[in-house]
Amino acid sequence: MVNAKRWALALTALLSYRTFVSAVVEVKVQGSNFVNNVTSNRFQIIGVAYQPGGSAAYGMGSDPLSNGTLCLRDAALMQSLGVNTIRIYNLDPTLDHDMCVSIFNAVGIYMLIDVNSPLPNESLNPGDLSGSYSSTYLNHIFAVVEAFHNYPNILGFFSGNEVMNNVPSGGTVPPYIRAVTRDLNDYIAKHSPKQIPVGYSAADVKDILTDSWAYLSCAINGQASDPSRIAFFGLNSYSWCGPTSPSANYVASSYDKLVEDFSNTTIPIFFSEYGCNKVEPRVFDEVPVLYGNMTSVMSGGLVYEYYQQIANNFGLVWLYDNGTAQIKVDYDNLQSQYNKLDITTLQKGNMSAITIQPAHCSDDLIQSAQFSTSFMLPSVPDGGQDLIDNGVKNPNNGKLISVTQTSVSLPVFGSNGGQLKNLAIKPLADNESNTPNGQDTSGSTTSGSITASVAQPSPTNKNSCSRVKGSLAFAGIVAFAAILL
Repeated sequence: MVNAKRWALALTALLSYRTFVSAVVEVKVQGSNFVNNVTSNRFQIIGVAYQPGGSAAYGMGSDPLSNGTLCLRDAALMQSLGVNTIRIYNLDPTLDHDMCVSIFNAVGIYMLIDVNSPLPNESLNPGDLSGSYSSTYLNHIFAVVEAFHNYPNILGFFSGNEVMNNVPSGGTVPPYIRAVTRDLNDYIAKHSPKQIPVGYSAADVKDILTDSWAYLSCAINGQASDPSRIAFFGLNSYSWCGPTSPSANYVASSYDKLVEDFSNTTIPIFFSEYGCNKVEPRVFDEVPVLYGNMTSVMSGGLVYEYYQQIANNFGLVWLYDNGTAQIKVDYDNLQSQYNKLDITTLQKGNMSAITIQPAHCSDDLIQSAQFSTSFMLPSVPDGGQDLIDNGVKNPNNGKLISVTQTSVSLPVFGSNGGQLKNLAIKPLADNESNTPNGQDTSGSTTSGSITASVAQPSPTNKNSCSRVKGSLAFAGIVAFAAILL
């Protein structure tokens, strides 16, 4: 019955794409790799965190994917940067995201989406787990699934972000993370046209890091299909601070320990955030290591973050209230590092990594005495099973639409103050994803001429962007639909 419904949903989704000529290929999880569903090439995440406006802007009638003009500008800069994935933390499932998502799809950029929000009843509260794990909460996260499951460039959902942020939380939170993951997977199985992986983004709490991964990725029933088992594990890591910092090497940053600790992973692992800013401007000298020494275990990462906020200085681009944007030197440095990557080598898969099976959940997987060893998960809260069985009411299902505007109308300036001219997205052919392309957007060379104009808006007009902690083609339809099932 589920397969029949998924068949119908897949046909509906595909029909909605018939006016748009290009769509990225589904990327799926196979063992410890992300894999392109058509070419079988390994997919390495080359990405950035994307949350313009920050958590404070959530619930104000807009979100990062609701303004096509801004998304067009940012997609053009990201395409030039070389990223293939963005992570978005807070999204309103009632808004129209079609244009923004279609723009990012056109340039071959996938999305990793957090289903939680900073508002009450829209995330798990570590201090009130049983109270916050409610049907109201499930209605919100399922509505996010409904809003995005039709889009081909959805890479996955995060069921939580840093919900376990200290050692004590490791004793109480894990069963609830697995319960939310179970509920999301059960809902996706019934209501999505395709399978979409669900994972978790972990805080870098050394004492419980490997336990978090082991607990969430094992199979309670011994089967990889266990719906409460995460499909990927993200790590928010800022341990490499270069180039003058003592931690700017493979050993001092503990990158070697990460490779050792996760060497037998049965799911993809990647940095869901990285990019220490203790030394500025950031030069991102960890990039060749992440996409070199660590690829036996790691599947890439997402730099934190795209927009600059005054408070933390992690951004790659300044954004001003008048829509003007200015690239930072950090962007140039990251672009330079990405341009050195050997994409062909990164796409080579490891067959042994694709076929490995998960461990059976047991006490001996857990090392910390303070970490939960209970695999008895909370039952679905009252009213939750009805949502899973029948779906949320009046879901706002997104769909791809035609992107006709490719030129960026908003002024964008290079790091040297010169205005970038002829900035535009370059739609890719069917089944392509974005890759580093050797461009230089520093202000000396770009996809057009540079003027001597300088951006001089007041620093007080710069918008902030902050992360949220503790939240959780028409021909050949039949053949393509079969791939989705």
